[in-house]
Amino acid sequence: MQVVLENEALKVTINSFGAELASIWGKATDTEYLWNADAKFWKRTAPVLFPFVGSLKNKEYHYEGKTYSMGQHGFARDMEFVVDVQTATEAWFSLQSNEETKAKFPLEFILKIGYELEGKDLKVIWQVENPDMKTLYFSIGGHPAFMCPVNGKGKQSEYYFKFDADKDLTYGLVADDGRGLMGQQKDVLPVRNGYAQITEHLFDRDALIVENRQASVVSLCTPDKKPYLTVSFDAPLFGLWSPAGKGAPFICIEPWYGRCDRTTFDGSLEQREYGNTLQAGGVFRREYTITVE
Repeated sequence: MQVVLENEALKVTINSFGAELASIWGKATDTEYLWNADAKFWKRTAPVLFPFVGSLKNKEYHYEGKTYSMGQHGFARDMEFVVDVQTATEAWFSLQSNEETKAKFPLEFILKIGYELEGKDLKVIWQVENPDMKTLYFSIGGHPAFMCPVNGKGKQSEYYFKFDADKDLTYGLVADDGRGLMGQQKDVLPVRNGYAQITEHLFDRDALIVENRQASVVSLCTPDKKPYLTVSFDAPLFGLWSPAGKGAPFICIEPWYGRCDRTTFDGSLEQREYGNTLQAGGVFRREYTITVE
């Protein structure tokens, strides 16, 4: 089913399947800001990544002496959530561990996804709860895809990022075989006065993985450097992505609490970089905000 939130500035649609954003419509500009899931480029709009972000080395992980297979980004994006709360401007969705999830992820969890509208802001809230006596290990992240160019104006290569940082950003890349993050953060995205141009070949080698809290505000800007959409977060790392070599008319800005394994990683679930640990009865709550300018 679909849930619609609406105020004077925005109309937002969310699918209960995956608790995934389906539309962000700006009323003043009469504009759609979220990608439309056209499978020609990418069949999703804004999947929630849980209990893994990115891919695992050899598509598997190790926990308590056993090996489990897992696809990219976990399984929450492909499951039906329960709608727990729905008002004009707020909705909450939940997914709880069950026999299906425990076959591939043998840990108990309750995942709650909240959406709150306030003016031109859409707040996305993640809450993970551990109802078990065993420690819960997990990652979580966002993957929202935003129109770029917006309203069909200009070419993507004429657009800009704007960051709350005035120095070059370093980033890592996924290996060509897709099996993990290569080495250290060695590639550089040039930033001048907070702006970085979105060049034609920026995503030729897949996502840019920006670690170590180098920025916490990322805007998409029109060719005249005017921001039209901003994502604000307090995550330790984030990704920037558009499908390699497809000329897709969208860009993802992805706050992450976790990421793919390095190609050299040889540890267990508990040892994964940027992983989160939740003790018995614990609650993990984080959020990010999408602002339409």
